Amino acid sequence: MNKARFFTAIAFVLTVGTTSVHAHDDAYLDTQQAPHGGQLRMAGIYHLELVVDKSTPQAADKPLVVYVTDHAGQKISTEGTTGNATILAAKGKASVALVPDGDNRLKGTGRYASTADMKAIIRFTAKGQPPETARFTPLLKSKEAHMDHNKH
Repeated sequence: MNKARFFTAIAFVLTVGTTSVHAHDDAYLDTQQAPHGGQLRMAGIYHLELVVDKSTPQAADKPLVVYVTDHAGQKISTEGTTGNATILAAKGKASVALVPDGDNRLKGTGRYASTADMKAIIRFTAKGQPPETARFTPLLKSKEAHMDHNKH
């Protein structure tokens, strides 16, 4: 185990040990400011931020980027990672291959519509790790998604 992974593991254990079990559910992550303006989700030991092209609601060839970090927000290298995004929007479905794009990014391009009903499923396998999956609603407004959350 290299030093970076060792310290990441230690930070993770310390974070989990002092944080509520519910601290990283979707509702909590939707209250957090994503570093790149995307939506945050958990996938196993990772935090993923999905950034989609919002330029037009029409289906067109558009990029999407997934940023990979640990629970403390530290970048996790995507070298050797494989992945795929399945996008469902405007009654259409797109499959986008994700490839490492430097640092902690996975990137791909696919034909998809950027509509409020958009859903995305990210599946990826980091080098030497088991496969992980995360589900996103990247254009659903956090406020709308959690209106009933504020009624409690």
